[in-house]
Amino acid sequence: QFVESGGGLVQAGGSLRLSCAASSFTFGNYVIAWFRQAPGKEREGVSCISHDTSSTYYADSVKGRFTISSDYAKNTAYLQMDSLKPEDTAVYYCTAGFLCSEVSYRPPPFVFWGQGTQVTVSS
Repeated sequence: QFVESGGGLVQAGGSLRLSCAASSFTFGNYVIAWFRQAPGKEREGVSCISHDTSSTYYADSVKGRFTISSDYAKNTAYLQMDSLKPEDTAVYYCTAGFLCSEVSYRPPPFVFWGQGTQVTVSS
């Protein structure tokens, strides 16, 4: 239901822009979040944007470096990642849910997930 793109290999300090395009459901009915999972670690919520894009959430580890946005007319969300660090290396997943506050739940009760896109940051 989501197709993510934009991942890749980048040097520390560089930038990447992830995109996720949704099909088969109406974007505007859900909050959109990005999660990431590094090898051997739990999946963690990175960022979330509300239905009307008026509010956003960022994990402390990415605050000030990542920016989430969405274009509901295109059913597409984005994650702009700047000043990347090696510890940002992970598979990044786009997902849709009902409340951004649920990003911290284990497991997170988000209903649609993408297949993930690999982000690798070299030092």
